Amino acid sequence: MPQVPQDIDPRLLRAFVAVAEDLHFTRAAARLYVAQQALSRDVRRVEREVGAELFSRTTRQVALTAEGLRLLPYARRVLAAYDELAAALDRDQRPLLVDVGAPVSTASRLLERARGTAPEVEFVARFLSGLTGAATEIAAGRLDVSAGRVAGLPAGLLEVLDHRPVRFERVAVVLPADHPLAALAEVPLDALAGETLYAAAGNAATVEWTDLALRLFAGRGIELAAPFPKIEGPEEFSRVIRKRRWSVLASTEFIGVSGMVLRPIVDPVPLSLVSLVWRKSLRHPGLGALHAAVDEAVAEHGWLELPAGAWLPAVDMAMYEQIRTLYGQV
Repeated sequence: MPQVPQDIDPRLLRAFVAVAEDLHFTRAAARLYVAQQALSRDVRRVEREVGAELFSRTTRQVALTAEGLRLLPYARRVLAAYDELAAALDRDQRPLLVDVGAPVSTASRLLERARGTAPEVEFVARFLSGLTGAATEIAAGRLDVSAGRVAGLPAGLLEVLDHRPVRFERVAVVLPADHPLAALAEVPLDALAGETLYAAAGNAATVEWTDLALRLFAGRGIELAAPFPKIEGPEEFSRVIRKRRWSVLASTEFIGVSGMVLRPIVDPVPLSLVSLVWRKSLRHPGLGALHAAVDEAVAEHGWLELPAGAWLPAVDMAMYEQIRTLYGQV
């Protein structure tokens, strides 16, 4: 006989109602902006808590069982009550805290677009130096959204986060203006053999970027610059880079550095898969505006089209293939 659950999580009820309304796990996951695997786990947990199967599932069809049909109107009423309570307690919606990394970034472009389409929402930008650090802040509830290379994050962080692919950013090198390679419009990767490149080694907040560099440099005779303390702010970054005459591994979305030039890398064309990242429990209209901004930018600019000769770590491509269908990115 079905049990009466005690203090059932409203997030689980939202998962149940979304699947009940769509009768399709992939569509329901996309509507809730969660991974399909996470949605399936939440539905199974609801079923365990009520002690009954709520859906009959086949490879072709999802249908509500009799117990699912009985639960659905109650779940809707409970969620409506939660929404009314939230509205009563939060007449003035709190700002959404969005880490854009730097003033010049894919995330900053998305934030600008979201502000334009949702002027009633207050977005507050943060400028953290890497996704590893930002993801830690998101997990702790001190930040809401960030963007970056998800494949480089620790597994423990990924358990409390959701993410979606946004863009294949081209990887570039920042060179002193008088460097022999600076005269080239694009720098072949093999031409960097014998060079030492800075890729944020020593900065615990940017582990994912250092990991990408190590994968790219492996077996190519390119050295990673020794660990260096975290460099705060674009002015200080420019000063340190110029003083040490480092070359820097960057993306084509990068701040200008006086006395240095940015050149895309080719042969192959290295990429960094940038994803939008947020806390699984986050409910905020600004998150929806950011998702809409991603949809528009991907359609308008082809951000998720792989260029000819692309290079991407296998772990990144596997993650992209796993989640892209949830958002119609096929």
